[in-house]
Amino acid sequence: MPRHKFTVLNKGVLVAAAGILAFAAGAGLMATANAAEPQDAKAPVPKLVVGTVFAPVSTAPWAQAVTYNPELVPAGSRVQVKEELRRNGGTRIELRVRDLGADRVYGAHVHTKPCGKLPTDAGPHYQDQLDPTQPSVDPAFANPNNEVWLDLTTNKDGSARSIATLDWRFRDGGARSVVIHEMATHTHAGHAGTAGSRLACVNVPFM
Repeated sequence: MPRHKFTVLNKGVLVAAAGILAFAAGAGLMATANAAEPQDAKAPVPKLVVGTVFAPVSTAPWAQAVTYNPELVPAGSRVQVKEELRRNGGTRIELRVRDLGADRVYGAHVHTKPCGKLPTDAGPHYQDQLDPTQPSVDPAFANPNNEVWLDLTTNKDGSARSIATLDWRFRDGGARSVVIHEMATHTHAGHAGTAGSRLACVNVPFM
């Protein structure tokens, strides 16, 4: 069967290592990054890409991505997450999905912990400025400028794409997954940042 791959590009030297076993033909993980920050405008921008399929939750924690609701996020549906470190010190995150439920809205956010057998294993949303009150539902902290919101609206084929552009970067080891939720993200006080049940999760080793 095909295997996930993790590759690191360091000053032109390519290092590859076998990763986690894929759960559908053609699935895979690929992550690429430059070891150092760009020194000038011509230097490559550090990027990371994870592409895989959602596997049954019984395969956690070995699967790269798992679904907790196969009706809305079917096993075998595809997901891709791209991270790009911008030269101005910010971050660009792109989320793509395929073969999800058609013509519906999904919430999606970056979370602090890896995916697990339980939807709650991924922990809370990553926040640039931490809300001292948890769970965070205060719009002053639970907002798309302080968190990474990647809500999606699928087409008739269940495909969608979203992008979040941020003025900051993740703390080392602070962000470890993207979670897809059942509805659009709320913004009002007392519910800010919530988006219903956690439907699926993909592990991403954010830089």
